Amino acid sequence: MPFGKGTGQGGGGQRGGGRGGGGRGGGRGRMAGTRAGAGPGGGCLCPNCGTKKPHTPGVPCYTVKCSECGTPMVRE
Repeated sequence: MPFGKGTGQGGGGQRGGGRGGGGRGGGRGRMAGTRAGAGPGGGCLCPNCGTKKPHTPGVPCYTVKCSECGTPMVRE
């Protein structure tokens, strides 16, 4: 194309355009660690005073307040 953008056949510059990063399998996988949705086991921990409570399935720990100091709890 004489008046085109120059990105027709053979033009353009970038090839592949993938995400990069090399090989596969470098991450921790799905649902690994102590993130939201970590599963039914374990418990809730107060980051302020260290109080522990058993985890209730379906109730995120961050919505539970510590009975000792009122700080929102985290998953242990």
